[in-house]
Amino acid sequence: MSTTNQIQNPDGSPEPEFPKEHYLNASHGLKSWLLTTDHKRICILYLVSISFFFALGGIYAGLIRLELVTPAGDLFQPDTYNRVFTMHAILMIFFFLIPSIPATLGNFLIPLMIGAKDVAFPKLNLASWYMYVIGASLTLFALVTGGVDTGWTFYTPFSTTYSNTFVTTVAIGIFINGFSSIFTGVNFLVTIHRMRAPGMTWFRLPLFIWSHYATSLIMVLGTPVIAITLLLVGFERMFGFGFFDPALGGDPVLFQHLFWFYSHPAVYIMILPSMGVISEIIAAFTRKAIFGYKFVAFSSMGIAIIGFLVWGHHLFLSSQSVWAGLIFSFLTMLVAVPSAVKVFNWSATLYKGSIDYTTPMFYALGFLGLFTIGGLTGLMLGTLGLDIHMHDTYFVVAHFHYIMVGGAIMGYLGGVHFYWPKITGRLARGFWPHMSALLIFVGFNLTFFPQFILGYLGMPRRYHAYPDEFQVLHVLSTAGATVLALGYMLPGFYLLWSLKYGKVAGNNPWKAAGLEWTTTSPPSLHNFESMPVVDFEPYEFYPPQYDSAEAAEPVTGAEPAPSTT
Repeated sequence: MSTTNQIQNPDGSPEPEFPKEHYLNASHGLKSWLLTTDHKRICILYLVSISFFFALGGIYAGLIRLELVTPAGDLFQPDTYNRVFTMHAILMIFFFLIPSIPATLGNFLIPLMIGAKDVAFPKLNLASWYMYVIGASLTLFALVTGGVDTGWTFYTPFSTTYSNTFVTTVAIGIFINGFSSIFTGVNFLVTIHRMRAPGMTWFRLPLFIWSHYATSLIMVLGTPVIAITLLLVGFERMFGFGFFDPALGGDPVLFQHLFWFYSHPAVYIMILPSMGVISEIIAAFTRKAIFGYKFVAFSSMGIAIIGFLVWGHHLFLSSQSVWAGLIFSFLTMLVAVPSAVKVFNWSATLYKGSIDYTTPMFYALGFLGLFTIGGLTGLMLGTLGLDIHMHDTYFVVAHFHYIMVGGAIMGYLGGVHFYWPKITGRLARGFWPHMSALLIFVGFNLTFFPQFILGYLGMPRRYHAYPDEFQVLHVLSTAGATVLALGYMLPGFYLLWSLKYGKVAGNNPWKAAGLEWTTTSPPSLHNFESMPVVDFEPYEFYPPQYDSAEAAEPVTGAEPAPSTT
């Protein structure tokens, strides 16, 4: 198998040509998009959808920070504030963070990376997007008609008995959206098992595939639990069944067990795909194979498996026995081991690598710093004594955001910038992509690091009024949120600008390894002209299948790649 890509270099070599036929122009009209079964087009449908909910959730985040500038609750009434932070969390978690990478980059890249023409069940793939849209539409209906005030955790009996908001509508929306996750997970598992190209053995799979395989297991095994739990909440609200309300013979702690049995592994649905992206970026821009490939691959599986065993650390103060708390505390320490393996192995890969400081690499390095802080503070919350002091404080808010925003979104944006040339065939490079990554990193730390201090000092989460002595830290946090918002908005402008004015990328602008870089950019409708055969190891720079001129280049990447995307 050979490639025909021309790499754009600053030495005056010819610029690559944009392919005449590709998946974006294979058919025209809105109907062709709404009825498509092409995994690449479904990626675009998801990308547009989740970007909308990211923006909407960000608006709610801005309202929260505006309220907290002053100690008095003078922007919103308490009930309104409850609805604002609840809708922020529901939109960001269920309709952005969980589907962000699997539904977009996962959909686009998994068939390309394993040498397949599409996913195993193309129609099911399209159905997953429609399930997402239906569930999101119900949630939007609840939002515009009053919202929900229970917090994203829907804790009972408040959610089942006392709340007068649209809990049932949102619960049904999330229930339907759960089918989107299940359909996607099943599709990915079957695709990875059954549709790999000849020679693509398990230990020749890119680490991006390993991370999505582990994520898909969590989706398939965990999502039904939260779906049924929220369905029971709806039944109790509508028909008075006594599942969770003590007045009806139910047990509210049972709800917490069911909810967190899914919701803690759901953290890894959000972060594991980002870890896969980071592996691909670090390998490409250090010109090295990932150090300890098999350890990193198996660590993804370890996170997925152990992640199902740690939910009880959310119940340290919920009538759980001390002995159960000790066991869950130990398991919480244990789940940190495979995450640490990844961070150490990435660091070892960076050591003495020929590093190109492109925009994707900036996001990858930012991920390493923010995820490490988030992981270490998670160990603190997994310790019984410290958790009693910091439970339900802003320390928990900061920890969660360092993982989910600092980790998951940094990985997501790094992946979008890294694969943008492959998705669109255009480069987006220069000053603004670098500035965006810098603003996000600085703004994020200014927003959330003060919240660690607030939480340790005793500031409870979900309060819209607070003592005067906390104001300085809240003002710092709100100022950081302003910088962070600017950093998040910039890619929306320059990436869209690049669709028309960006330079043609060529097949492999980064000189990266992997089957996805041997296709045209954008890829053709069926991905590959012929079935690829894999007889090289993952992250081999360069495998023998590349043209001889490319194979002769030094593996250290002496010829520079474009400076950024």
